[in-house]
Amino acid sequence: MRTGRLDPAARSRAIDALARTSAATPLDILVVGGGVTGAGVALDAATRGLRVGIVDAGDWASGTSSKSSKLVHGGLRYLEMLDFALVAEALRERDLLLTTLAPHLVRPVSFVFPLDSPVADRAYIGSGMTLYDAMAIRPGTRRAMPLHRHLGPRGLRSRFPGLRTEHGGIEYGDAQVDDARLTHTLIRTAVAHGAVAANHAPVTGYLHASEEAAADGPGGPAATEATGTATPEEAAQVGPAAGDRGRGAGEAIVGVRARDELTGEEFTIHARHTVLATGVWTERQEQLAGSSAGLRVLASKGIHITVPRDRIAADPGLGVITRTETSVLFIIPWDELWLIGTTDTPWRESVSHPLVTAEDIERVLANANAVLSEPLERTDVVAAYAGLRPLVQPPADSDDSTRVSREHAIEEVAPGASAIVGGKLTTYRVMAEDAVDFALRARRPHPRSRTESVPLLGADITEITGPRRERLLAAHGWDDARLDRLLHRYGSLLGELLDLIDERPELAEPLPGAREHLAVEAVYAVRAEGAVHLADVLHRRLRCDLACADRGVEAARSVAALIAPDLGWDAEATAAELRGFTAEVAAQRAAERTRTDAEAVAEYAARSRE
Repeated sequence: MRTGRLDPAARSRAIDALARTSAATPLDILVVGGGVTGAGVALDAATRGLRVGIVDAGDWASGTSSKSSKLVHGGLRYLEMLDFALVAEALRERDLLLTTLAPHLVRPVSFVFPLDSPVADRAYIGSGMTLYDAMAIRPGTRRAMPLHRHLGPRGLRSRFPGLRTEHGGIEYGDAQVDDARLTHTLIRTAVAHGAVAANHAPVTGYLHASEEAAADGPGGPAATEATGTATPEEAAQVGPAAGDRGRGAGEAIVGVRARDELTGEEFTIHARHTVLATGVWTERQEQLAGSSAGLRVLASKGIHITVPRDRIAADPGLGVITRTETSVLFIIPWDELWLIGTTDTPWRESVSHPLVTAEDIERVLANANAVLSEPLERTDVVAAYAGLRPLVQPPADSDDSTRVSREHAIEEVAPGASAIVGGKLTTYRVMAEDAVDFALRARRPHPRSRTESVPLLGADITEITGPRRERLLAAHGWDDARLDRLLHRYGSLLGELLDLIDERPELAEPLPGAREHLAVEAVYAVRAEGAVHLADVLHRRLRCDLACADRGVEAARSVAALIAPDLGWDAEATAAELRGFTAEVAAQRAAERTRTDAEAVAEYAARSRE
């Protein structure tokens, strides 16, 4: 298996390979959308031995998949909704990620659920926790997470002094992950298994069978597809069954038109089946494809804030979950921060730029302060971010997104194309398997999913002990926390960063303005992880959008100097990147001073034009 390195040269080769596809030599599956769902689809298809391509209009995970609660969990709230199958499925996937697929990226985290009453609430919540534990049982395997336990008022105060409680609570286990890093690792793992991947390559249109037929002339391969008459060899390939030709809207889709945002080059990609994994952009893509069929999406905004760890007293690795009037509040330990959220409100503006408002931040602070013994202030907030959940539109007109199930749906957009919407981060693998099965449904038999037993890149090392650890610490002047943090981000891929440090020892030093990161991580983001812009590095590889009060502005100049040689930036291009990044951060922060979504969008647009 290859290493799946995503450097600038690999990106150029990928675009060349995609552009070389034709009606006679199409991809088996093209994935449009490089969030966690699309990345999962690409990996699932590639590990089945199919010829796979994946493109995204922006960076990998630049949409919802970098703006979640970062939790890998079964979803206690769905028990109240009676979504038992969804909870059981998510718990199974949680445990797979913890033990087999990504133990270097996914970490256990414990939560306490404070109780509102000493008897009734303890019985009600306790019964739900018992069911939660029971659903995670896998005969013949050890539990990935400990059983829940009850805490009295004194016990809870000793574990979480910063929590205000009179009746104690219940402690249980789930897991967390850097969502963007999980997505990047999925993409790299898919590439290692043969997938072709290009970010910053938006789809500008869709190829239809009639266009190809006109180009190829009568009797050409595309004309055969357009009429629905297939040779025996074609009948065995990916695509809709003959009986499905009448479903969906419009004629068969046989690929896409795309553009390389870095060069402006336009190119076409031919594919037997195209999967739209575009989240809240799904309806826009369906319209671009000329289809009136497909899925309808309800965009629900969730926002989170971060505050310093020393602002809330608690045992390491212990968080809080509690109910609010409209959603669930999590207070999650995240390195040297607390990650607090979320909201669940309808979003009626453009899906391209979900924004945080002052009202959003105040709502989250008020919900947190309802359970904390020492109130948080607005000045405690380090950063804030907003993401849009792509929920399957409920049958009746409703804005009540809190009652919409997170189960996913797959539907044919047109012959040769389908869309997948909904689901949750934890169940990306199941969603991907279902999407590929749907694309292959005409093929009998078709290769089965293998991803249940395919670890992601880096998963073979989760810790370093003994003399090797001591040598690493001494050689680079790192402490244990620094090394453990690197291992949780890279696993066995850490060796690739160490090779870079051997070539340039200065890369072992912390980054100015983002000292929790090393200079080598910025270089590695470009040489191996597909980053091509400053925001790709600072916000989705290093996560300065969460951890830095200035969202990475101070670190930007140092990072630009480090990555400019690999990206071929001259002084003018470097200055333009710095201006663009700084302006984007300023526009987002200006929006955070507004009260409503509409005001935030208007302020963001005004600042972006400056």
